[in-house]
Amino acid sequence: MKIAIVTGGSNGIGKSTALELGKRGIGVILTYRNHKQGAEEVIQTLEAHYGVRAMGLHLDLSQIATFGQFTQEVKTQLAEIWQRNSFDYLVNNGGIGGGMPFSDMSEMYFDQILNTNFKGPFFLTQALLPLLEDGGRIVNTSSNASKSAPLGFSAYGPSKAALTSWTRYLAKELAPRQIRVNAVSPGPVLTNLGDGAFDKHPEFIQPLADQTALGRIGSPPDLAKVIAHLLSDDFGWVTAQDIEVSGGYLL
Repeated sequence: MKIAIVTGGSNGIGKSTALELGKRGIGVILTYRNHKQGAEEVIQTLEAHYGVRAMGLHLDLSQIATFGQFTQEVKTQLAEIWQRNSFDYLVNNGGIGGGMPFSDMSEMYFDQILNTNFKGPFFLTQALLPLLEDGGRIVNTSSNASKSAPLGFSAYGPSKAALTSWTRYLAKELAPRQIRVNAVSPGPVLTNLGDGAFDKHPEFIQPLADQTALGRIGSPPDLAKVIAHLLSDDFGWVTAQDIEVSGGYLL
């Protein structure tokens, strides 16, 4: 059985990705930061409805000092649940969002965004790399905010631009091991990113849909299906790419 690690797998795009992989018979290790109950619900669905083994681990991507212990926990679970010492797919999906005007930007908020969205995935991948199979695959969840420059996202957009740029460098460095590395860049997606911005401000949804060629904003399954395909052999000759999955947002 193939095994995937999905960060931020308790809700939103990460949850949908974990479920999509489970449908395809792939075992899942998902991580959560605060939403333990959500992680447990995903695990229950994966095991009860799709018949795959799954488990959850706590992870705060901004706390790099914990990555060594996290990696040891992954090794333990791989051995106990799957009788393996390696995994096949890494989905660097976990992250935080939310806008703040540049004139109000604090160093604390800036560091929180950059550490979680770029520095965290960078060093987590480094920590997990010895456990990733040769011929494995990595997908990073970026954002089209790295290119479209929406107002108030002067820290978030560049953090995702860094993740996209790193995708290309990592793809080149890992090519000798036949590890493919790609990114997906969603436009607006109906998740709880930004501390539930769409729940608090549903009036934002229609204007964003009006700016999208296909007439609606995205849903987590829209992204999950693309991520699952990028991990599959269907995209076996694709690496170092950033695929926008936005329904034609700002086209």
